[in-house]
Amino acid sequence: MTTYLPSHQRASSDVTSSVDKPDNKSITQSVTEEKAPPLGAPLEQSTGLFAPWRTPTHDLDAIATQPSVFDDPVTLEAYRPPPQYENTHRFDPNARWTWREEKRLVRKIDRRIMIWAAIMFFCLDLDRTNISQANTDNFLNDLHLTTNDFNLGNTLFRLSFLIAELPSQLISKRVGPDVWIPTQMVCWSTVAFSQYWLTGRKTFLATRFLLGLCEGGFIPDVVLYLSYFYTKRELPIRLAYFWVSNYVSHIVSAFLATGILRLRGVAGKAGWRYLFLLEGLLTLSVGLVSYLMMPPGPTQTKLKYLRPKGWFTEREETIMVNRVLRDDPSKSDMHNREGLAPRRIFQALKDWRMWPIYCLGLVHMIPTGPPQIYLTLSLKNLGFTTTQANLLSIPSTVIGLLMLLFTAYLSEIVNSRVAATIVLQLWALPLLIALYTFNKATSQWVYFAVVTLVTGFPYVHPIQVAWASRNSYSVRTRTVSASVYNMFVQAGAITYANIYRTDDKPLYKRGNRALIGICCMNICLYILTFFFYRTLNRWRDRKWNSWTKKEQQEYVETTKDVGNERLDFRFAY
Repeated sequence: MTTYLPSHQRASSDVTSSVDKPDNKSITQSVTEEKAPPLGAPLEQSTGLFAPWRTPTHDLDAIATQPSVFDDPVTLEAYRPPPQYENTHRFDPNARWTWREEKRLVRKIDRRIMIWAAIMFFCLDLDRTNISQANTDNFLNDLHLTTNDFNLGNTLFRLSFLIAELPSQLISKRVGPDVWIPTQMVCWSTVAFSQYWLTGRKTFLATRFLLGLCEGGFIPDVVLYLSYFYTKRELPIRLAYFWVSNYVSHIVSAFLATGILRLRGVAGKAGWRYLFLLEGLLTLSVGLVSYLMMPPGPTQTKLKYLRPKGWFTEREETIMVNRVLRDDPSKSDMHNREGLAPRRIFQALKDWRMWPIYCLGLVHMIPTGPPQIYLTLSLKNLGFTTTQANLLSIPSTVIGLLMLLFTAYLSEIVNSRVAATIVLQLWALPLLIALYTFNKATSQWVYFAVVTLVTGFPYVHPIQVAWASRNSYSVRTRTVSASVYNMFVQAGAITYANIYRTDDKPLYKRGNRALIGICCMNICLYILTFFFYRTLNRWRDRKWNSWTKKEQQEYVETTKDVGNERLDFRFAY
């Protein structure tokens, strides 16, 4: 599961050393490699239950620079960043830095980049999920909508979200996520606060479709943007915290709704109208500020009047650029304002090695999706008041938040994406079986306890997003794969939005029976995915190790294989 190992690392891994001593030609190409400063000790995989929280064993003043392909004269020229790469001027194969410098820099990136990304995601989730709070304020009856109309609205939202994924990612790659993401926010917030003027079924369906169209692609856009600043070891945990804002949004929105919905009757308007209006205007303000808060890249943080000196020093920019490229040389393949040619899109789409992850994206959320959508409505049907229903949705959010962080750390502890992500299915299965056995005599508090646990499921989506990014390898493939993966996720959401039907309520026996079957199927799919990638890696190991060092070196220098097609690339599983 290692990507493009430098020669001295290959010797100690499953992939044997691929590079002989450089010849005279290689030496003359890069004389400075002979006098290159020493590197830091290679990072080892942490083990044990409390590994992520342990104090680092390395000296903070020791060299942190990790070995990479840039340390070998032969592979340096093969992977050297091209002139058009926006950070080329900070690339230096001889740059060295300490752990103290790197940790201080990563904390600074977290403050400047990560926190604002989480705030933007908070706003996304606020506007796309406040329909649940609106439901507790007689929303359906006010607009003369049925449960099936509500399902259709959710389906249209997911469908338009899906349709917009790939075009949004391509626009973002062309104009830059720092321009496109704030533009998206301004567009969807306008639609969001326009829901104040809803009149009936047609306007409800139209705004749900437009909202999804404007929001589609936001998540893969942000994931690609964050990959400019973080290494692949750091990204899964950062994405987990990124999705924490999703749960924070649920908690905050429940409290906001409790207060805002009390405005029902003011100026003769329903409370849910004020909910859409005020939360939409909040997102609009964040979207406008985002134009100033999102720099194009690590070396482009200067803003003429707001921050003429930028956020980072030259030294920090050098560390940022080189540590990311040493971790993943493919990140210099494309400029951050460079679009994708149609043939590149087709090549990425036909990458069959990514399809197991896409399939998991399609089905992994289906078992828990319907109970989550109908949580507040189900609580209302059980006899709870509007305020009680909104506040009782908070415990499941808190449980989900804790489980999200647990699975993210578990992914790194066991160093297995399958082991961490299958947890969702194992969590949901017994709870869905319990839900299926309930009848009308079941206590409302027993139902509340079980449905709270179902909807407080371990949210593994961030791990799978990072998994797709890691197994894509190249920027070209990653740009498309992030959108394709999320398109499959949205297709799954369209599916589960229609599992609970009007003629099946209030216990949804038929729907829960289907969810149990899908959950069992998912467990089998995760196991098959594990063996798929393990078999692929072992086949590559055998082929690579059957070559001589000279043949391996010739492959590195002359191969036309790109990204995860390369025989010296290993998939994460």
